[in-house]
Amino acid sequence: MSSWSIGFDPVLPWAVIAVMGVLGLVLVAALALARTRGALLRALSLAILLAALANPTVRNEEREPLTDIAVAVIDRSLSQESAGRSPRTAEAEAALKAAVARLPNTELRTVEVKSGISAEDDGTRAFEALNRALADIPPERFAGAIMITDGQVHDAPQDAAKANPGGPLHAIITGSRSEKDRKVVIEKAPRFGMVGQEQTVSFRIEEANGPGQPVSVSIAVGGGAPESFTVPPGQTFDIPVAIGHGGQNIVEITAPPLEGEISTQNNRAVTVIEGVRDRLRVLLVSGEPHPGERSWRNLLKADASVDLVHFTILRPPEKQDGTPTRELALIAFPTRELFIEKLDEFDLVIFDRYRRQTVLPAAYMANIARYVADGGAVLIASGPDLADEDGLYYTPLSDIIAAAPTGEVLEGPFKPELTAQGKKHPVTRGLPGSGGDSPSWGRWFRLVETTTSTGETVMSGLDGKPLLVLARQGEGRVAQLLSDQGWLWSRGFEGGGPQTELLRRMAHWLMKEPDLEEEALEGNQRAGNLVIERRTMADAVEPVTVTLPSGKTETITLNEVAPGRFQGSLRVTEAGLHRLSDGKLVSVAAAGSADAREMSSLVATAAVLAPAATATGGSVNWLEDGLPQLVKVDQGRQAAGSGWIGLRANDAHRVLAVSDTPLFATLLSLGVLLLAFSAMWYREGR
Repeated sequence: MSSWSIGFDPVLPWAVIAVMGVLGLVLVAALALARTRGALLRALSLAILLAALANPTVRNEEREPLTDIAVAVIDRSLSQESAGRSPRTAEAEAALKAAVARLPNTELRTVEVKSGISAEDDGTRAFEALNRALADIPPERFAGAIMITDGQVHDAPQDAAKANPGGPLHAIITGSRSEKDRKVVIEKAPRFGMVGQEQTVSFRIEEANGPGQPVSVSIAVGGGAPESFTVPPGQTFDIPVAIGHGGQNIVEITAPPLEGEISTQNNRAVTVIEGVRDRLRVLLVSGEPHPGERSWRNLLKADASVDLVHFTILRPPEKQDGTPTRELALIAFPTRELFIEKLDEFDLVIFDRYRRQTVLPAAYMANIARYVADGGAVLIASGPDLADEDGLYYTPLSDIIAAAPTGEVLEGPFKPELTAQGKKHPVTRGLPGSGGDSPSWGRWFRLVETTTSTGETVMSGLDGKPLLVLARQGEGRVAQLLSDQGWLWSRGFEGGGPQTELLRRMAHWLMKEPDLEEEALEGNQRAGNLVIERRTMADAVEPVTVTLPSGKTETITLNEVAPGRFQGSLRVTEAGLHRLSDGKLVSVAAAGSADAREMSSLVATAAVLAPAATATGGSVNWLEDGLPQLVKVDQGRQAAGSGWIGLRANDAHRVLAVSDTPLFATLLSLGVLLLAFSAMWYREGR
């Protein structure tokens, strides 16, 4: 299309032309007052002269109109899946596209907002999506934005003045003003708690359009039997939670559904409290001084959470050197108190190269065997002492010892290696330096030969003989390290080895640390997925049946990801406790929404977007009132009204060609100017 306009390219500066014009007008006025002839001709000649100096130019532009661009932000977050909003959103989107297609010179660009896709998701980021779309739109072509959403937008600017995208912002709310919803909100929950103590969890029940009557809420800890409490809506309620074990203690709070509510997904809330032990009590019994004794002591004393009682026998009773007994120790060692009266208070008992001696009679050893059968833990670090006739195997502890000595002590260099079972066991799996065909750690030189009937041999030594044996005895556990030369690793001999890490893992396995259980089934939420892991010493595992909070079940096949570790995943669609079972093991996993912030508030609202819409000259409309009519409005005009919303008409264009025609650069214009001057002179001459 063509566009005509007049421009000026003055021959002289505008200031000079203005001065000449003023002087000319004064002269013409003076002559007119003097009633001289030809005043009109002089005024006409002056006007033509000034116009010639201004050099007017007629410009003709050939323009190509550019479309105005509107942006539609379509909310497809998790909250939009409630109360039939998804189909309504799809219908509104289709109607909006049809309405824009009917508008002149207008195009629509659509951007979607999703949630629950990755760990970085943090609710509905509608303004972030709008800004990404605006980055590709020239500001002079932006006509406005329309958000089709339930109103639960989590990145709306706090300052409405900063929300202006350069055009009107309209919101179309897909929900209903009369929606009902009940949700559980956890106000305060500790992340950690001491095992055997209680922690307080604070929560409240919130209702939208509910009756406001007290609600019977069920609370379950760790998948156990739930307890019921009556809670008034809107009030904070505190419950004591007993931390029964180390690791995850899962607390699930469930409120009954509200009649006619839009979703029950937020009727459950789950919090996880990590159980930690206050102090670990360890009894270390050293039978004789040797280079490795300090390694045990240093390891245990380095952990601030360990209370260590160290009992070292410096001189056996049968050795007589004339030293009075009262001078052998600063205080009388309370053997009866430790090994009879308070043995059950210890989490772990370690025998380091201990031989059978009268200091600890057989009755004490029998009590230690009973302690293991009832759930205690014993670690036996042996050297040649185990092979002798006065070794621990020839005491009542033989009932719990898995590796029986043959009486031989093997001498010779060897590198400790992981067995096939050791590559699967959490105590030894992935030890630093264990990768490759041969471990990268240093050699040892002595090994007690044994035969094993129970337990797992996880490390082998000279000629493939057992080096580290882990066994469950009754309710307790026993570990046997069949060499006294682990201290070579701590001294850095031939590069050393992971002695500290190995001893730490052994100690925590013996004390039943959940993360070191060799047979375990657990689930953890990662972004929008429930990742199921099965640890086992077997070569294959059965599929896992997952029972969702609603009672529906899913069967998940696990794949081996590392020796002894199998994994599978399930998309999280419901919040609450998911119960896992593979026919042998049963466990529970806490899973919230794939996006907890997204599901915390499900009721549609206009309050979040209203400030931003008002600041831009836009509006907030409820889809239940009908889709508003879409029109184009000129810049500076009102962009919303009753039953209609407007997009800005920008009149943007691209110039294809320009032609300029000076009005006083032609012979005709020059002739007109000369004719005016001649007429003026002719009039003066008469």
